[in-house]
Amino acid sequence: MDTTNAAELWDRVVGSQPDPSRWLVVSAGVVALAVVVYRTTWVIARNAITIAHEGGHGLVALLSGRRLDGIRLHSDTSGLTVSRGKPTGLGMILTAAAGYTAPSLLGLGGAWLLAANHITALLWGATALLVAMLVMIRNAYGMLTVLIAGAAFFLVSWLTEPQVQAAFAYVVVWFLLLGGVRPPFELQRKRRYGHAGDSDPDQLARLTNVPAVAWLLLFHTVSLCSLIGGGSWLLGL
Repeated sequence: MDTTNAAELWDRVVGSQPDPSRWLVVSAGVVALAVVVYRTTWVIARNAITIAHEGGHGLVALLSGRRLDGIRLHSDTSGLTVSRGKPTGLGMILTAAAGYTAPSLLGLGGAWLLAANHITALLWGATALLVAMLVMIRNAYGMLTVLIAGAAFFLVSWLTEPQVQAAFAYVVVWFLLLGGVRPPFELQRKRRYGHAGDSDPDQLARLTNVPAVAWLLLFHTVSLCSLIGGGSWLLGL
């Protein structure tokens, strides 16, 4: 690739794209909401939330100075991130708290990029994050899931027209914002029936002596505030 082509590619990635129509933005939100609400589609699409959840654990573990041993994604949409380091302290607390907040915060960041018309940057940034995550995946199902997600982002960003890229990006961001709201409610229901004794809030309760219900409330607050803020950016309010 010569210098001119490299400069053109860089301008394409960091440059801004035209504003999509309000109809496209609203339609993308409706599609994402339908995927989240209906159980059949949610069971499949929840894999994307799990990728964001475990990726959040892994990223914060690295940023807090812990050693990331690996990430596993399972076909029942559960996951496991293993890191080494001090078993207590701020780094461990932040790592444990990152999972349920990651999808919503990623959606909020994506909404900020889309509000600034950086659609291509969002698609390429997501592709880069998925490639980086792939290095740490330690099971076949996880590798397949991340590969499919990364390929989808790359192919859409490289081969499709701007309108298709915009539609895809808005559906993804709406899905992260809306889909980030559902898992804390699912966890709350499981804990009510005693089926999640070693969940993230319970681990955080043992680390901090703050009740698990308070951490669950934090997850609800982050997801709902991200939805309100991100949705406002997407709709241009």
